[in-house]
Amino acid sequence: MSTERGGDPGGAASARRGEVSDRGEVPDGAGWAESSGASGMAPMAATPGATDASQGAEPDERLTPARLRGMPSRLLALTAARADRLVSASLAEEDARKWHYTVLVSLDEFGPTSQAGLSRRTGIYRSDLVAVINELAERGLVERAPDPGDRRRNVITLTARGHARLRRLDAVLEAAQEELMEPLSVAERALLTGLLERVLRH
Repeated sequence: MSTERGGDPGGAASARRGEVSDRGEVPDGAGWAESSGASGMAPMAATPGATDASQGAEPDERLTPARLRGMPSRLLALTAARADRLVSASLAEEDARKWHYTVLVSLDEFGPTSQAGLSRRTGIYRSDLVAVINELAERGLVERAPDPGDRRRNVITLTARGHARLRRLDAVLEAAQEELMEPLSVAERALLTGLLERVLRH
């Protein structure tokens, strides 16, 4: 886990089922989408004429019908939208976007890979990924080099500067998670995370 997006490199990409695009659709097991809502669909408005939560406003729960207040899908959508705004704003303060973090953490955890391999790991369209890799390479966070086993492709590797940058972004996102989960105890956070994982795998 907007526009972390301070200018999405893949703005022309279409949102097809099963892939990540700038419009926010997320495949199973993929990284974050770069959009104003964390889900592929906009959260339901609380009342007729209410501002969509994905656009930055939250409904007045006092005016929300009881059947909506307790609807799990609505609560998940509103919470996801809030989390997306929080994470995106936190990364933006570091001149970073969610796709930057997704690529860096994937390279750190799984090691160097080709652009195609990185696309499969993260769920980011290859056409969008080119722009993301270019941005990271310009900052010295990743480097591209010909694959010794196949000169037709490049291998993307995390640099020492990229590792340092990732450590900083890890701290930023840890603080964002702390702010998001502030109302919950440590045990409640672990329980919620486990339940969300079960629902997502269902």
